Amino acid sequence: MNEMLAIALLIGASACFAMAEIGIAASRKIKLRVLVGEGSHKAQDVLDLQQNPGAFFAMIQIALNAISILGGIIGEEALTPYVKEGLGLVYQGPALDQISFALSFFCITALFILFADLLPKRIAVNLPEVTAVRLVTPMRWVTYAVMPLVMLFNGITNAVLRLLKLPTEREEQVTTEDIVAMMDAGAEDGSLQQQEYELIGNVFDLDTALISGVMTPRDQIVYFDLDESVELISQKVVDHPHNDFLVCDGSLEKIRGSVESKMILQQVLKGEMSGLSALSFSKEVLYLPETLTLAEGLNAFKTATQPFAVVVNEYATVVGLVTVKDMLSGFMGQLITHEDDQLIIQRDEHSWLMDGMTPISDVMRTLDIDEFPERGQYETVAGFMIHQLKRLPRKTDSCLYEGYKFEVLDLEGVRVEQLLVTRLNG
Repeated sequence: MNEMLAIALLIGASACFAMAEIGIAASRKIKLRVLVGEGSHKAQDVLDLQQNPGAFFAMIQIALNAISILGGIIGEEALTPYVKEGLGLVYQGPALDQISFALSFFCITALFILFADLLPKRIAVNLPEVTAVRLVTPMRWVTYAVMPLVMLFNGITNAVLRLLKLPTEREEQVTTEDIVAMMDAGAEDGSLQQQEYELIGNVFDLDTALISGVMTPRDQIVYFDLDESVELISQKVVDHPHNDFLVCDGSLEKIRGSVESKMILQQVLKGEMSGLSALSFSKEVLYLPETLTLAEGLNAFKTATQPFAVVVNEYATVVGLVTVKDMLSGFMGQLITHEDDQLIIQRDEHSWLMDGMTPISDVMRTLDIDEFPERGQYETVAGFMIHQLKRLPRKTDSCLYEGYKFEVLDLEGVRVEQLLVTRLNG
């Protein structure tokens, strides 16, 4: 009975070491840091062990090998007599001792494999942080107890790693790919909502998407001329209810400032509106190059007092106008976009209507396309059509890409107004 109790204790000890090994190795640093923030000192101990795991793994291997050897010795002596006695009831041949030993060895090995290896490791894999936090303290005590052996084997291991020019410490960096993988896993199991998934994914586009992809293009900018009549100004305010308007002297190349629509409305209601020249409109205008990313554009607005910015190209020609809302809509999408202003409308399961100014990143996400050809040459789906056709598109022009048909439905002048995208293999 003493020997059987010793075997049970060895199996239990081996199970603890196996769980600690897997638990500490598999614990996620992000989850552990959350636990540390909640006040768990043991979670910090696990992080420290992960940073310098050499001594810990040396201790684990010493302990597991010692337990395996002891288990084999004790188990063979404990079980062989009983196995031999039971087997002797049906067999008394010359190979009785060898068969009894083999059966007892198999039984002990099976017990260790099942209860000291497979089951504890499965538990640790399923609950790595919980396992690691609970076992880290006793594991550190054992490490201190066998420190001379740990230092010997760990030192030899480090010397071999350096000889092979391999790292001796664990280096873990959370990359964009890691975050995307966690997002995909969260979306699949339902812990991450669809809107949250899309919003986090869009944030990664801030450093790649350009403000030219979300700006109001030049031909759609509504501005006031200094010489315009009161009636024409009032009509523009009614037809285009924006908060602010540019004030120009003849064309967009001669911007003189900006004016708030409420200031014009106040003058009209008082009957004192005689023209823009009589108004004290703002002379300050924020200019941004079209090559800025969304992240850089948002940073520019942090210190600016203007509600919008004029976007210019390398030749200082005005190419568009952008607001903070435009840039936010570039990565927040439908969360802040009114249904009537959506750039992508799904008609049915296999077709979509798209505005020509839809950012190509939104098209990729909607159609689940990983990449577009020479993406750096354009920012919108209209630009993609021009790139593919090698000319300005005409109505009904189309191209095929990644199993989708992109067809021009409507033009305004030479600008692509709307496209129909159809999945061909649907």
